[in-house]
Amino acid sequence: MEAYLQPTEFFDYNQPELKAWIAARLEGVPEEPVEQAKALYLATRDSVSYNPYVFRAEPETFSASYALSAGESYCIPKAVLLGAAARSIGIPSRLGLADVRNHLSSPKLIEWLRSDIFRMHGYIELYLNGRWVKATPAFNRQLCELMGVEPLEFDGVSDSVFQEYTKAGQAHMEYINDHGVFDDLPHDFILSGVRNAYPHLFPESGAELTPGPSSSLEADIA
Repeated sequence: MEAYLQPTEFFDYNQPELKAWIAARLEGVPEEPVEQAKALYLATRDSVSYNPYVFRAEPETFSASYALSAGESYCIPKAVLLGAAARSIGIPSRLGLADVRNHLSSPKLIEWLRSDIFRMHGYIELYLNGRWVKATPAFNRQLCELMGVEPLEFDGVSDSVFQEYTKAGQAHMEYINDHGVFDDLPHDFILSGVRNAYPHLFPESGAELTPGPSSSLEADIA
């Protein structure tokens, strides 16, 4: 279990700005792991906007501190941010990766990816009350409201991985392939999966992605 508590290059909760953010979000919260995990989940979900267009290949862009400082990110760094915050207060965490089909993405994003399958979707598992519990802090409240889905909640007891249906009953998201869980972010594995799924996004040389067609997913939908 010790590996799931350590700071790393990506779970970098020893960074001063991240330490300060964690302390501020836990102010007034009871010193009980489930309550603290719930508070950190909501803070991660809503204080960092979900934006898949900011995906970059450089390792530093996957870290918890980078997601926090940028103010917008996508599922993997947001999961790492929650995991790093949990580790900082003694809650073990590990990163989960899966492929999902998103039925309610924007047409621009689907056109950019040339697919409705999102490779390497990230979530976090937290060890609470003697068991691993899944949490997915990716989609912030404002984006969910624009998409017509309920914001995904986390009670610290039950797995929280996706909004299966919209408020109108339409299919929203489904998991189609599980890549397992990791004690640290597997950068090379993630990049390899993304390259294989979307080779058209990468120039023939270098690691930088072709920029997305829009400033944000919220801008696509609004």
